[in-house]
Amino acid sequence: MRRVGVLVATVGGAGYFPVAPGTVGSAVGVGIYLLLPPAWLIPVTVLVTLVGIWASGEAARHFAREDPGPVVVDEVAGQLLTLILTGVGVRGAVLGFLLFRILDIVKPWPANRFERLPGGWGIMADDLMAGVYGNVLMQVAVRIAPSFLL
Repeated sequence: MRRVGVLVATVGGAGYFPVAPGTVGSAVGVGIYLLLPPAWLIPVTVLVTLVGIWASGEAARHFAREDPGPVVVDEVAGQLLTLILTGVGVRGAVLGFLLFRILDIVKPWPANRFERLPGGWGIMADDLMAGVYGNVLMQVAVRIAPSFLL
């Protein structure tokens, strides 16, 4: 099962990209958002999150590190959370991508505290919190410039 966990945690190997694997993981999240029907986004985000918690824990044990670089399922979940229920199109998704990447890197409080949670929870929780922040900012952006973002 550990191999399956690593495969899921690295999002099919996307996490092995040699430059900025977290950015690649976020781009996968944008792709999923743009390809799925809106009604599927909430269940898929929940599924990615729950499976990601397990898979991240497996990958952490496999790589013998608390938050291994190749694990990018957390970025996929956080990116989906940033975009969910916004109804944005491609331009809005690009804005959401940029906002999430900034928030994921900066990790404003309490996201930076969530990294301390054990195993897969700690790997996923900080990105999910960044996704919550990103979604709030996207909701504001949609209200300010709906014709540009939708």
